[in-house]
Amino acid sequence: MFKFLGNITRSIMNEAVDKAIERIARDAYTENLFGMIPIARKIGPIPMMENIMRASQGKPPGRPMGSHMRFSPWDKLLFSPVHLFRFPTPDNEQINTSVTIGRRASKPLTIAIPIMIAAMSYGGALSKSAKIALAQGASRMGTATNTGEAGLMEEERAAASLLIGQYNRGGWLNTPDKYKRLDAIEIQLGQGAQGSAPQKTLAKNIGKEFREVYGLSEEEDAIIHSRLPGVDTKEQFIALVRQLKEETGVPVGLKIAATHHLELELQIAVEAEVDFVTLDGAEGGTHAAAPILEDDLGLPTLFAISRASKFLQKKGASTDISLIATGGLVTPGDCLKALAMGADAVYIGTVAMVSMMGDQMTESLPFEPPTSLVVYSGKMTDQLDIERSATNLFNFLTASVREMELVCYSTGRRSISELSKADLCTLDPFLSRAIGVDLGYVSREEQNEYFDGIAKLPLDDLAHVDTVNQQEHTLH
Repeated sequence: MFKFLGNITRSIMNEAVDKAIERIARDAYTENLFGMIPIARKIGPIPMMENIMRASQGKPPGRPMGSHMRFSPWDKLLFSPVHLFRFPTPDNEQINTSVTIGRRASKPLTIAIPIMIAAMSYGGALSKSAKIALAQGASRMGTATNTGEAGLMEEERAAASLLIGQYNRGGWLNTPDKYKRLDAIEIQLGQGAQGSAPQKTLAKNIGKEFREVYGLSEEEDAIIHSRLPGVDTKEQFIALVRQLKEETGVPVGLKIAATHHLELELQIAVEAEVDFVTLDGAEGGTHAAAPILEDDLGLPTLFAISRASKFLQKKGASTDISLIATGGLVTPGDCLKALAMGADAVYIGTVAMVSMMGDQMTESLPFEPPTSLVVYSGKMTDQLDIERSATNLFNFLTASVREMELVCYSTGRRSISELSKADLCTLDPFLSRAIGVDLGYVSREEQNEYFDGIAKLPLDDLAHVDTVNQQEHTLH
């Protein structure tokens, strides 16, 4: 019987495919369904669908999780193992993974690992269950989680042993009764996936608990302004930093979207004597943002961290001001390379959520996206198992840090904080010059000689030099 049905099904499918191929072969291209293939190839499937959404809705489509593009070429960086000139770290020694943020603060923040959970707000982004699970998983690992641009949710505060809160452009965490209960304060002036663009959550989409946490009235929208209210000059920003430091004693930092104006922004941060700077690269994620903000705004994380680290060292501020990298860090290798490039710690967001959901994604698939389990507006948030999610996150962080430790053994480092650019190399000449990492196919002694030789070549002689080398010559 099954064989009979199978033969019938196969015969029907064969007939349908034959007819479709005949139709495609005979129809004029302008009337041919195959015409969608070159159109999609020319425009790209993502821009094509987003343009259709724009035409249908008359507003920017709110794309979740940030840009699909990887601007930072982390995969072009490689760690260099050691054997004799410096010996590997003995395997009976434990690698130090702890980090202290805000060393000159009265109450510095010390985390057991250099990975923290990024700012993702309750209500504006995630559900209460998701925020509690993230806080619990981070606490088990001895690291911090971040409130995001929200008010102070009591359940998150209770679940988080270390909580960084954002003094934000919506104003929902900006009163002493709230920010004095935090372990660190992050003044949020922008983020990688949105810059400093204003945002609004309509009152009709705000539930009772959301309103209570944010302190909103029944008909009030939740509005994130382009500027931090009350901060319209650099002097006002400096005064705010000093006020928060005096009132709380905890590390007070600044979060901005990575930008080509980076050194100008950091100069003011140095003058304000912030305890840390969080740089959110162009690959940063978010609950939903206009594609133009995610794809066409900001500076990639790798280059931002390289420049910021160099600037802080030049100013003699790298010891006093901790540098935190975030935006598009998706593997333990990405995180460790950011640390080697000069960051003291990193935030992870999208990958934290994915790891937290883990095999619970089967609850939503194939008819709903996995995000429906964790975003505030999701249809299946009640099906997220908090305990299971916290355990998944803890396991992910445990495995990730172990991988980072293995690289430390191989490079002869006893602490993750000892890693530096000297432990990296690249096969990309442009990247080598751009971020100051050695070129892997030339010895260290020959680096300058090699690049000087490339710079002196006439344009006609570059015909046999690869594309990246040509870019390097153009820079010179």
